Amino acid sequence: MKKSLPPNASGGKSSALHNFGVYVRQHWQLYVIFMLPAFALTIIFRYIPMGGIMMAFTEYNPIRGILGSEWVGFEHFQRFLSSPDFMTYLMNTLKLSIFGLLWGFPAPILLAFLLNRIMSKKTKQRIQLVLYMPNFISVIVLCGIVRILLSPTGMLNSLLGTNTNFMTMPSAFRTIYIASGIWQGAGWASIIYTAALSNASKELTEAAVIDGANIFQQIKAVEWPAIKDTVLIQFIMSVGNIMSVGFEKAYALQTDMNLATSEIISTYVYKKGLLEGDYGFSTAVGLFNTVINVVLLISMNQIVKKMNEGKGI
Repeated sequence: MKKSLPPNASGGKSSALHNFGVYVRQHWQLYVIFMLPAFALTIIFRYIPMGGIMMAFTEYNPIRGILGSEWVGFEHFQRFLSSPDFMTYLMNTLKLSIFGLLWGFPAPILLAFLLNRIMSKKTKQRIQLVLYMPNFISVIVLCGIVRILLSPTGMLNSLLGTNTNFMTMPSAFRTIYIASGIWQGAGWASIIYTAALSNASKELTEAAVIDGANIFQQIKAVEWPAIKDTVLIQFIMSVGNIMSVGFEKAYALQTDMNLATSEIISTYVYKKGLLEGDYGFSTAVGLFNTVINVVLLISMNQIVKKMNEGKGI
């Protein structure tokens, strides 16, 4: 005797999709109203400003506008590339980004591994709260704290028994910038890895412990595979933004004495564009910076795909 199927056992999914489609057609006005603000904001603030790229190829005059300004082609790019300070700004940007990536990228991963070893939920939550708090401090306030701590009468000099003004030392700028960035962002960045580690098999961890595996062997065999794909994606995105050093923080920590290492492309664009009013040239420099980011992103994605069995973004 043939068994009768329970209701919605066959065709239940297609029926649900059909009902949903009918509902959408009947109430499409609600979906339009719901999506319109997001769509409008995306068009206004993401796509329309792309027209400003044309400023990089003109001698932009605010009164005449983009279309009325004189067309100069790649003159601004040639001017920047032939500038005697071009390599200085480029190398300062690359060093700040690469060193920041080398030191800052592993920090949240290590924090996630350490947090995952804490068994007490209350203790873990308290530690996470302390680690996440710096992320909610604004960049300007953070830079103010750094300046106070590193001033000649600050806490660091008091502990060392010296009166050195670290903010005027070009050799100390990168260390200050990167260390303060790790302190501020590592805890918050560890959230995504902590969430990924929650998918690690507890049974495999217990089996590894029974087999005598130490902490590093447990991480290698059980926890690392759970976050490997997440780490790779985050790494690709980080490399793609390697030229996008935060302008606000670099400018706020900049002094006349540390310009040799603190003057980067983004601060140079700000000074040329907003302070000196050379809008076309500053746009060209910013566009050059963006193109380098895109090239690095695509290149790193291809490299990771070859190293990771075709898996990338």
